[in-house]
Amino acid sequence: MIKEEIIALIKKVIIEIGVSEKELPAFNLEHPDEMSHGDFATNVALVLSKQLKKAPVQIAKEIVEKINLNKPEQIEKIEMAGPGFINFYLAPEYFAGGVEEILDKSEKYGKNNILNKQKTVVEYTDPNPFKDFHIGHLMNNSIGEAISRIVENNGAEVTRACYQGDVGLHVAKTIWGVQKMLADKPESKKDFFGNIFGLGKNPKVWGQAYALGSTKYEEDAAIKKEIIDLNKKIYEKSDGAINKIYNVGRRVSLQEFEIIYKKLGTKFNKYFFESEMAGPGKKLIEDNIKTGIFEKSDGAVVFLGEKYGLHTRVFVNKEGIPTYEAKELALAKIKFDRTGYEKSIVITGNEINDYYKVVMKALSLIYPELEKKVTHIGHGMLRLPTGKMSSRTGKVITGESLLTEINKNVLEKMKGREMSDSEKMEVAEIVSVGALKYSILKQDAGSDIIFDFDKSLSFEGDSGPYLQYACVRAKSILEKAKKEGVKVEIKNKQKVEVGELEKILIRFPEVVERAGKEYTPHYLATYLTSLAANFSSFYAQNKVVDKADEKSPYRLALTKSFLTVMQNGLNLLGIKVPDKM
Repeated sequence: MIKEEIIALIKKVIIEIGVSEKELPAFNLEHPDEMSHGDFATNVALVLSKQLKKAPVQIAKEIVEKINLNKPEQIEKIEMAGPGFINFYLAPEYFAGGVEEILDKSEKYGKNNILNKQKTVVEYTDPNPFKDFHIGHLMNNSIGEAISRIVENNGAEVTRACYQGDVGLHVAKTIWGVQKMLADKPESKKDFFGNIFGLGKNPKVWGQAYALGSTKYEEDAAIKKEIIDLNKKIYEKSDGAINKIYNVGRRVSLQEFEIIYKKLGTKFNKYFFESEMAGPGKKLIEDNIKTGIFEKSDGAVVFLGEKYGLHTRVFVNKEGIPTYEAKELALAKIKFDRTGYEKSIVITGNEINDYYKVVMKALSLIYPELEKKVTHIGHGMLRLPTGKMSSRTGKVITGESLLTEINKNVLEKMKGREMSDSEKMEVAEIVSVGALKYSILKQDAGSDIIFDFDKSLSFEGDSGPYLQYACVRAKSILEKAKKEGVKVEIKNKQKVEVGELEKILIRFPEVVERAGKEYTPHYLATYLTSLAANFSSFYAQNKVVDKADEKSPYRLALTKSFLTVMQNGLNLLGIKVPDKM
């Protein structure tokens, strides 16, 4: 990329003016906020001032003069600015060549190989069977899928992994709730298990059972003990009646999750379950008591995190059952055994950030080589204006219900559009998922998000539908040109009048690379919004399809390049583009 070429050029020149190769300083080369200030700007003269004992302006002057002696053809001019900044202006033919490259590479534009087939596991979504797939899972899935696609685009070999809690107190609470519901209405028992699971195949029943069990667990000490004892039986698989309910619930939950994954555009390569991690996790903890990493305390086994500026956590409880922490340690090893990962990215809600630091510290003491490979990303909460959700009270906002509500709003906005009902349904689903994903991905992953229906579904401004509509508009322009016989063409790169659109378009590979290195989809979302706004201005100021205008073929080339970059970028965010809206 031209950025690397300019950095290399600057380094070469500052060596020529007296800086040794070993003492080359770190300096910035960035795009100025204002495009009138050039395409790149560097602070290298200010950084060198103390080292060379010269004024920044004097150093900047020397650098500019030396570069101008043998200036590459891609650079049109170089200017000094302010107290010693250096601005680089690229040549029109460079931008025209960039547009040509976009057209040539098409869907491959923006791909790179900086990660060089790095084996990367991205673990995300992680819904628990026997509980609802709630809006927090939608947020986690959106972030995880986007990071998977971006990292993959940067050359990694990505394994999408989902880790699901199919054992634990939540399962015991749910099964206790089912048992209670069946005891209260014995006549429903036949229906519950009959007719291919009967009532048991309804995911809502399991959510209701969990809410019932969870409430009683908190309110009644005797029931709490029943659920704890039930939890042991689930781990041991020692009770046939319990196993029967368990198998039905697990199967129904996993089938329901797959329907949602398909709607969201996710296909996992590997599934991991807590039930698989319990045995290895417990053994791992017991084996490391003698090493001093874990200690016995009041019948439990704990990790004394205070030794490392953290906090103490239980890894095996008093009932002899391994906790989430123990299973996380086993998971890190088993994931490696099954994938051979060089990088493992784990995405969770940020409410467990402190807990995960303890897990990572324990991992560093047991498997130091694995701990170095793991990156944890904690994301904020997704809320509606009505407030926070709670699966314990049964007031959970499910992912399905939110998507359904968004879909209804989109269909309402589409009233009067000339489309068949089936077309409207298809477009509404694409726009609904896009609106949700963009609302999540446009912000830093650590931020809490309140989903605003009006803003998120607006066809103007900072929204997923706005970006999708910009693509649909570009498609219609290209279709019109095809009907009128106007070709997409770049005739003379030297005579092209370069505007802001070209300059933003060719930044796409840079943005994708940065988003991949830093695991930050919001950089890409912000870029696409800026690009769409710029295209809107370009479209408003120019008649793109005009047989009589010799500039029309180039404007069409710009339009097609815009569509290519937008579709490539939205695809990396997991957002589809409909053919019409």
